[in-house]
Amino acid sequence: MAEPDPCLACGACCASFRVDFAVYELDEMGGAVPAGLAVEVNGNTCRMRGTDHVPLRCAALTGQVGRQVACGIYEWRPSPCREFEAGSHACGVARVRHGLPPLDAGVF
Repeated sequence: MAEPDPCLACGACCASFRVDFAVYELDEMGGAVPAGLAVEVNGNTCRMRGTDHVPLRCAALTGQVGRQVACGIYEWRPSPCREFEAGSHACGVARVRHGLPPLDAGVF
């Protein structure tokens, strides 16, 4: 039996980092990210709402960090979210910021 996905009980990455991506990832520009959940940084770059101020928390994150979370736009999330690796150094940094232990290397 497979171990449960630790990301579903974490969400620390969604409440630790700024999420910038190309405007072309917005749904109104032919991409998939809902434009209403992004703010313009400049003419070429957008940022997920909530990741641009403190306390940092992506507007698409639901639930309680460290207990049970979900991404409200998982299928349409921007490339930085798709590329983020569970168990990576950045994952460990995010988890520590929220009082969670880093994931074991063998989890993934």
